[in-house]
Amino acid sequence: MASGGEGPASAPPDWADASIDLGSPDLTKVSASMLDSGEDFEVLDDEEEEDDDLSELPPLEDIGMGRAPPAGKDTQTPGSQQAPEKASEMPQAAEEWLDVLGSGLLKKKTLVPGQGVESRPRRGQDVTVRLRTMLEDGSVVEEDPSLSFTLGDGDVIQALDLCVQLLEMGETALIVSDAKYCYGPQGRSPDIPPHAALTLEVQLLVVHDAPDLELLSGREKIQLANRKRERGNFYYQQAEYVLAINSYDIALKAIGSSSKVDFSPEEEAELLEVKVKCLNNLAASQLKLDHYEAALRSCSLVLEHQPENIKALFRKGKVLAQQGEYREAIPILKAALKLEPSNKTIHAELSKLVKKHAEQKHVETAMYKKMLGNPPSSSTPAPCKDKSPRSIPWKWLFGATAVALGGVALSVVIAARN
Repeated sequence: MASGGEGPASAPPDWADASIDLGSPDLTKVSASMLDSGEDFEVLDDEEEEDDDLSELPPLEDIGMGRAPPAGKDTQTPGSQQAPEKASEMPQAAEEWLDVLGSGLLKKKTLVPGQGVESRPRRGQDVTVRLRTMLEDGSVVEEDPSLSFTLGDGDVIQALDLCVQLLEMGETALIVSDAKYCYGPQGRSPDIPPHAALTLEVQLLVVHDAPDLELLSGREKIQLANRKRERGNFYYQQAEYVLAINSYDIALKAIGSSSKVDFSPEEEAELLEVKVKCLNNLAASQLKLDHYEAALRSCSLVLEHQPENIKALFRKGKVLAQQGEYREAIPILKAALKLEPSNKTIHAELSKLVKKHAEQKHVETAMYKKMLGNPPSSSTPAPCKDKSPRSIPWKWLFGATAVALGGVALSVVIAARN
């Protein structure tokens, strides 16, 4: 079984493959498997394709509540070291279920006590546990005698990550978790169905401090970063974008940490490739959460290392478009299209932005005219066609005649008085 309890990870196909037809049924199959072994996410979804978009699936909401098994019911299969019914032979305190989060969705019950509270592991330490995972009907879907992970990094399902922090060294415990803290609405094909509550039997075997990042060799640092990146890919598939961002951040922190060990040029180049993938996937996750400024920073960091990275160019263009910056987004998408002229998705997005930009310019022009007080053309009075002196209006001529006659009459009156 894969470390952390997930099934074999697959990485996203390269969206830049010009052979993909956005309108074909094959695209749906491509979206269903969002990751492939070496590339990052396919996120160039058309608006018509949004029905298949995982962002519409709330990762931690509206999931049925898991049920803790009755005290006398056997929830384990034969062959386990300690069956639940044997817990009745232990002190009363060991039989009680601890409501870990206070919501009833995650419970822990001690089967075999450990070495005391002081022996509990801390976040950031590496732990090794024996794990048995069962469905509600008791069928075993995973069994790992030695599963190692870093506590609190999200390397495993949340139910395990949260509860192992409460285990004492050597303790064996039963954990009953709602699907919300396991594999959620997607499940894990083919053995864990969607919305499946799980029962975990866990024994804490080893606790030790995590290795010093400064002392890791180039190969060790690459492997560590790739493990965190792949875990982020898993969370992205589960539509748990906050957890995906956390995993990518941890990977980037490991890559960017100072080192007291010299790396070969090949290792440096491979670390850069992993960094670019993490940043690209980080931007994809941030876009799903509408964190546009953060996504813009992630894309810009990619383009600092690889100015012609098509995915980063496309995502940066989309971020700017979401912010209404069409004038800046269009040349960026044109640059991406120049690198891959046959990509239909970039064509569609660019056409959409050009149309929106034209509409925006029309609205801005009308607004400026209104601000400057220019009245509409229909209300502007018609100018006089003939400005020559011969075209004096008759009203003006009548008025002038009346004034002249008035002046003559006034002169006659004054003369008579004298």
